[in-house]
Amino acid sequence: MIVDAHQHFWTADYAWLADPSLEPIRRDYGVDDLLPHLAASGVDASILVEGGRCESAETAWFLSLAAATPAIAGVVGWASLSDLSDISALPDSEWLVGIRDQVQAGPDDLLDHLHPGLATVAAAGLVNELVVRTPQLPSVARAAAALPDARFVLDHLGKPPIADPDGLAVWRSMIAPIAECPNVTAKLSGLVTEAGPDWTADALRPWVQTALELFGPDRLMFGSDWPVCELVATYEQVIDALTEILGGRPAAVFGDTATRVYGLEPL
Repeated sequence: MIVDAHQHFWTADYAWLADPSLEPIRRDYGVDDLLPHLAASGVDASILVEGGRCESAETAWFLSLAAATPAIAGVVGWASLSDLSDISALPDSEWLVGIRDQVQAGPDDLLDHLHPGLATVAAAGLVNELVVRTPQLPSVARAAAALPDARFVLDHLGKPPIADPDGLAVWRSMIAPIAECPNVTAKLSGLVTEAGPDWTADALRPWVQTALELFGPDRLMFGSDWPVCELVATYEQVIDALTEILGGRPAAVFGDTATRVYGLEPL
């Protein structure tokens, strides 16, 4: 089973889409937009991830879509990690596989103050999905070490500075301690956006190869980050670039890791 471990839906009125630079993706995206891309790319299923609305209503919407759409294998919903009542009120749904808060919008040490929320998510049997900026990576390592029984998924390799020719060594030094924590899995997702409109597979290659060296294929998973990726690339270009870099579609990266980490049922 080939799994896209990271895609979104949203409507054009999401507040963060008001940024002028996001005008190309400021429209409604839903199931009917996604399914042709999955079919064209040979992808069997996807993980639908919260889209920055930061409301429980979005999670309820996504869970209803998953229940009605066989191709959506699981939902990473939103809850505030600073509000345990938000977490305790999560719906009991077979489609809910993880929780993500918008930690990236906070200070570099924000995650250090959210360990109780992370522990509550883990106690509910859910994945702690982390969207962070590179300067926040040390706090990810601290959280993973402090909560060894929790499952963590690092989105977009921590948003590395791919457009910075001198950024690889710094990013590697910050993500290596995370890779030493066996309870963390990372997503090969969002990289084209970090690289910018002039991205190439060759530009992404050293970052992907470094992640492969540090985490190994059994702790990495493919994610399209569609439709964010449409700022610089099509869905098909994203999956083709990773296929080129990896010399094919290794089962672990393209499905087995996501199936294991999120507890998905085979189709």
